[in-house]
Amino acid sequence: MTQGFIPPHGGYRNLLSYQRAEIVYDATVRFCARFLDRRDRTVDQMIQAARSGKQNIIEGSMASATSKETEIKLTNVARASLEELLADYRDFLRLRNLAEWPREHPYARRLGQLLRTPRADYETFRKGLEHADPFISANVIIGLIKVTTYLLNRQLLQLEQAFVEQGGLRERMTQARLLERERRRR
Repeated sequence: MTQGFIPPHGGYRNLLSYQRAEIVYDATVRFCARFLDRRDRTVDQMIQAARSGKQNIIEGSMASATSKETEIKLTNVARASLEELLADYRDFLRLRNLAEWPREHPYARRLGQLLRTPRADYETFRKGLEHADPFISANVIIGLIKVTTYLLNRQLLQLEQAFVEQGGLRERMTQARLLERERRRR
């Protein structure tokens, strides 16, 4: 029996972009609970943007079986949601006359080291994410968002290349049908 035309799909938990997006979501929920008034509309917006970043990676990964177009669109929605969230954290800092860490800041460099830790999870970043100073916590989350959007950019390039090389579902379906006809003729 030949391999079907529906490719393997899912596996989002293995995507580094998903792993980082999950940390960003968890950190955002905790950040908002600690540093923002829960009646502030920004809280819901930030949590929903963080959730959308994570959930659209899941949905795109699962949709990849039958629609590369949908996978690409949802991956891009995840990226856009995280960019929106990044703007909210930058607003938080700006409105409090605080600055985003430059790349050469010692804490930014330490975050860079932690980001290279194999199998890094929330616990890896907990000290910074849950720091009592919202300036530090916001900057750590900003760093994680920037890395996650970078990963999503790379993922989108890979998805584009895979589509160009392998085509979409309709092409695979047609090819499978033609191969089956050829097999029956023999």
